[in-house]
Amino acid sequence: MPIETANSLGTFLKDRRIRLDPAAFGFSRGRRRTPGLRREEVAQRANISPTWYTWLEQGRGGAPSADVLDRIAGGLMLTEPEREHLFMLGLGRPPEVRYKTVTGVTPRLQRVLDAFDTSPAIIKNALWDVIAWNRAASILLMDYAALPPEGRNILRLMFSNARVQAAQEDWRAVARFVVGAFRADAIRAGASEAVTRLVAEMSALSPEFEALWRDNDVNGYGEGVKRLHHAELGPLQLEFSAFAVDGRPELGMVVFNPATREDGDRIRTLLASRP
Repeated sequence: MPIETANSLGTFLKDRRIRLDPAAFGFSRGRRRTPGLRREEVAQRANISPTWYTWLEQGRGGAPSADVLDRIAGGLMLTEPEREHLFMLGLGRPPEVRYKTVTGVTPRLQRVLDAFDTSPAIIKNALWDVIAWNRAASILLMDYAALPPEGRNILRLMFSNARVQAAQEDWRAVARFVVGAFRADAIRAGASEAVTRLVAEMSALSPEFEALWRDNDVNGYGEGVKRLHHAELGPLQLEFSAFAVDGRPELGMVVFNPATREDGDRIRTLLASRP
């Protein structure tokens, strides 16, 4: 590890250590020459050698392993951005993504969705469960609120919901694209165990899904055009754009905009007619 990088790592560790309250971790405040935890207390919490931890703070001892950095991050109770910064200093790369099941979004993120008043917008997690949506999405795409949480999964809807299948201009092409894009999203978010369970369920449910999954296609989901046969509006073209949620690799936002002025006018008329 370059000297300047080792020194930066040591400075970061010391800075986070002295911010911690010993009493919050069951240690006596007692008489301490400096604020925060002692080095040996951090080492104890991280289950590593006190000498090794001291060397890291002093910029000595070489590059730590990912396992050691993970344990130190836990010992110092680092936030996810701080943990990522620790790995960048210690190993020159971010940590492997750890998937967390997410079932909802913050009010602030919901307000972002609601700002797209005539454009359907959704938030999906790494398993492609739709966990948040706006009014336009519920009217134009699917009434997600009427479905149980497990029924809001895009894969389940695509392969088992007759209404969703009938709405696609070319269901087979869309289904292939969806499976390939899902594979890329799930791997990126580190959702391997959860994906295994979902894939097993979907393979038992749909021979079409099983065949597409075996093809091992991987697709990007950045942007494109979605062509629908809407029950009330008829043929409809929507341009979609996918966005990452900063600091939340397991979440993605997708916004659908009318592809033509005519489509936009028809959508606004439909939305205005609904209470």
